[in-house]
Amino acid sequence: MLRVHFSPDDLARVRIAAHPDPLAETILSLPALQSAGGHGVALSGWRERTRAGWVPALRPLLELAPAGPGEYVPEVFAHATGVTLADGIDHTWSLPRRQWAADLRATDQLRPRAPRWIHALHHGDREWGGLVRGALSRYHAMAITPYWAQLTAAARSDRAGRAAALADSGVDGLLSGLHPDIRWASPVLHVPCESDGDLRLAGSGVLLVPTFFWPKPLALVDNADPGRPLVLRYPVVHELADHRAVWAPSALPGPDGGLAALLGTTRARVLRAVETAASTSELARRTGISDATASHHTGVLRAAGLVTTRRDGNRVRHALTPLGRALLGAGPP
Repeated sequence: MLRVHFSPDDLARVRIAAHPDPLAETILSLPALQSAGGHGVALSGWRERTRAGWVPALRPLLELAPAGPGEYVPEVFAHATGVTLADGIDHTWSLPRRQWAADLRATDQLRPRAPRWIHALHHGDREWGGLVRGALSRYHAMAITPYWAQLTAAARSDRAGRAAALADSGVDGLLSGLHPDIRWASPVLHVPCESDGDLRLAGSGVLLVPTFFWPKPLALVDNADPGRPLVLRYPVVHELADHRAVWAPSALPGPDGGLAALLGTTRARVLRAVETAASTSELARRTGISDATASHHTGVLRAAGLVTTRRDGNRVRHALTPLGRALLGAGPP
């Protein structure tokens, strides 16, 4: 068990990531691809489809992030919080050499039989760096990109719920409900860990990041810069039915595919159209539907707490609520 000790400054610096990280999800999915592990049958459909597209050129990735209890996944690939895979890879490759060196020491300690090329990668070998970058991009396009809209929608919904918990119950409520395996006894957060220890944040704070492929909470301490916040990744999907919905092969394509799967295609379009406040007739024009249909869908969205409606002269104006804006990932107005 890792006991994370919070100071008052740390409590003021608890943040929730706006989205999962593409590079971290790519790396953390590799052990799940190789073994059912803690996910059981939850990822069986995804695993079967991804294995069907596997090519030998991707094999180094299995050595980079192996499956099995106690295996070490290089943390330099799991700290990024970028918007795109390219952002995450660029961030990782730009990390100071001391961070790569610290990660290599951890690799030597926890994976003494790691392939020698992993040592070369940590020492900045350009050939291996290019091969890994290319393999990550190819694997990500096959295994992650087809489902990214659903993953993002689930993360946005989770973030909205946690923001509500923060508003209703403060930081205590937020930290108490992170995950069944995480226990909050102010001012200490107890996180499952391979080893037993205490971590005093000393003002660095915590960044909470949702993850889908790692079946349990994962605390990542920056092993080169203790002044950076603790990155705490927590599983965002727990039920088998929810996993199947996320990985469904029939999931709708496009940036709002997950939202359409959740709300229906037309209603998702209406919600997206309300991102800029509009009247019913304006929404109808934006989405290519009738005024009556637009009025029906805004009524459903209003009942769900995603849209507000107010009269403006002879017309009504529809706008997003904070929950609706969070679901779209639009940020503050």
